[in-house]
Amino acid sequence: MRSQAPLLRQLSSDRTVLAFDYDGTLAPIVARPEEAGLRARTRELLTEAARLYPCLVISGRSRSDLQRRLEGLGLRALVGNHGLLPSGRRPPLGRWAQELERRLGPWGVVIERKELSVAVHYRGAPRKRSARRAALAAARSLPGVRLLPGKQVVDVLPRGTASKGRALRRAVARLGCRRALYLGDDRTDEDVFALDWPGLVSVRVGVRRGSRARYFLRRQSDVDRLLAVLCRLRRATAGGAASAGSKPTNRRGE
Repeated sequence: MRSQAPLLRQLSSDRTVLAFDYDGTLAPIVARPEEAGLRARTRELLTEAARLYPCLVISGRSRSDLQRRLEGLGLRALVGNHGLLPSGRRPPLGRWAQELERRLGPWGVVIERKELSVAVHYRGAPRKRSARRAALAAARSLPGVRLLPGKQVVDVLPRGTASKGRALRRAVARLGCRRALYLGDDRTDEDVFALDWPGLVSVRVGVRRGSRARYFLRRQSDVDRLLAVLCRLRRATAGGAASAGSKPTNRRGE
């Protein structure tokens, strides 16, 4: 596939959901997770995209955190905690966080308690590889957990069916759409990239060997250019010409 212009035109003319991860996709990765925010241009483009397409964000952040950061943009859905749904029995987050803090205190990690999960951030640790190994070992010792290692973070969730892929399929069905374009940048997005669904166009931000994503963007700033193209194509008349701009490239670079 030498050009994705036909694919993008097809998406823009169909009942398509635009779905995004947050950190590393819509927002640049930063040293302190609480400081991650959209660039002004990204916010402007995402607001326009949300007027033209049903848009949603699926993130490891809590839903309340996403609401604070994305309020007023007109997104159809904000899905937090990697798609984990609340249940009648809440996980023992307090005990998990206390045990992780006890075991990982010397490693310089940050323990973040979310609504339905706990995250261990080791981006600021002086010895990142050792801190990661220690975080994984400590988290694995907790009963009834599922681990989702990401970019310098280990998310600790209740064992069960949490999946960004399932969350996306639920949202697409609820919105009555046929197709979805999903952008993500992390190992936690592989749940979506691995979906066996012809209606999915999966795009990874950043090239990674072994990723199941079909296409990729080389850098996070390319998300803005892709959003601009999708908005322009949606506005275009059926006979109007539209440039493909910065296009996602397949894994062979074609």
